[in-house]
Amino acid sequence: MAAFKYVAKDENGKTVTGKMQAVDERDLHNKLKGDNKFLVSAKEEVKEVNTKRLKSDTLSEFCRNLGELIGAGVSMVRSLRIMSEDESYKPKIRALYANILKMVLTGTALSDAMEAQGGAFPPLLINMIKSAEETGDIDGIALQMATYYDKDHRMNQKVKSSMTYPKLLSVLIVVVVAVIMGYVIPQFENLFATMPSLPISTRILLSISNFVKTRWYVLILVGIMVYIFFKFAFSVPSIRVWRDKMELRLPKIGYLRKVIYTARFARTLSSLYSAGISISNCMVIAKNTIGNAYIEKQFEQVILDIRAGEKLSDSINKVDGFTKKLVSTIMVGEETGALDKMLFSVANQMEYDSEMALNRMVSYLEPVMIVVMATVVGFIMISVIQPIYGSYNAIAGQ
Repeated sequence: MAAFKYVAKDENGKTVTGKMQAVDERDLHNKLKGDNKFLVSAKEEVKEVNTKRLKSDTLSEFCRNLGELIGAGVSMVRSLRIMSEDESYKPKIRALYANILKMVLTGTALSDAMEAQGGAFPPLLINMIKSAEETGDIDGIALQMATYYDKDHRMNQKVKSSMTYPKLLSVLIVVVVAVIMGYVIPQFENLFATMPSLPISTRILLSISNFVKTRWYVLILVGIMVYIFFKFAFSVPSIRVWRDKMELRLPKIGYLRKVIYTARFARTLSSLYSAGISISNCMVIAKNTIGNAYIEKQFEQVILDIRAGEKLSDSINKVDGFTKKLVSTIMVGEETGALDKMLFSVANQMEYDSEMALNRMVSYLEPVMIVVMATVVGFIMISVIQPIYGSYNAIAGQ
């Protein structure tokens, strides 16, 4: 059952419009006929799908299947129908593709149908498809974007897998400290109670242990409140810009993050420019894919400068957050007239550099986590052993 907007004539010849649920136009015609109305025209109302942004692997699969089917001579409509009926997709994905198919059947352009899906498709892909519709190279652009999103997915997977060990180590630190504070330290309370005096580190440790043992729920509530506070604070644009700016100022890690952001921007810019999109429009689209609010905010001025006639290399050089390699490569491309090739080259170089940067960043995190864990455990051991050793010395002295 679908909703139709219709135009009809009543028994007096008067034009009437409205909406009605029907299986198809024939069913709609029969229903209106029962109301003494004659159907003139009807259009199925396609509702926008409010869905989350599709993940990179799903986008890659969508682009690859679309590109391969159209490249093999299959029509757009049939390609979308095949994809919408593919049982290997989740029901929500099939419904999304079916909704695109309905819109295309009514004469809507593919890019417009994708844009109407409630943010499921990113602006980058929509604009690339829109450019392909103008040039007639939908299959080529779709396959190009499949490669783009496949690389993006592999990079995201590397980030997740690289951060697995630091995350596990963080959880281990919390669990070990909780067990020691809540169970092990209380076993020494009776022994410490017999001692005339205790070192300050031991008194601090006992206070923390007693708090963890008796008021553990307070720690959980504080943790939840801190999480909510920072999540709300970082949703404020000005605070998010400040946080992302400070991230770039961190020793070692700041530069590694710059490499990753540069690689992401270079790949997006290369894909857009090779599709024939103007540089100013490339900047408008590419700035939203960087992932750093501080860098993205600077593009407001970059876009104005480029539209005023300034060279791309000079404009990008003003951005605080990119490596100098990007500017140098763009400058060479402008001088030689091969900007598209140089953008593709620097994108490949920066992607390799970003992988190496990610590995180095993780290699920095691991020893830091180990040092933190060793410091915590060391403090606990010293606080426990020091008074016991002191009491043994006192007994030996007597």
